[in-house]
Amino acid sequence: MGSFSIWHWLIVLLIIVLVFGTKKLKNIGSDLGGAVKGFKDGIRDGAASDQPASPPSQVTASSQPAADKTTIDVEARNKS
Repeated sequence: MGSFSIWHWLIVLLIIVLVFGTKKLKNIGSDLGGAVKGFKDGIRDGAASDQPASPPSQVTASSQPAADKTTIDVEARNKS
C-alpha cells in the first residue's frame, strides 16, 4: 500500500473544496488563525506576569459584630 501520492492528496483536497465550498473553508481558516493568535497572546501575557496575585482578604469572626449567628456562606440572612 505505502503512502499516498500527490494525486491522491489533490483528489481529497478537491472533494473537500466541493463539499464545504471556498467561503466556508476561508472562514474556518480565519477562525483557526484568530484562535491561535489569541492563545499565543494569552501565553505571552501569562509569562509576563511573574508576580503572583495576592489572594482576597478573608473576613474573620473577630472583625464582625457577634449579635446575629445566622451567617451562611458569607451572606447575612435575616430571620423571618
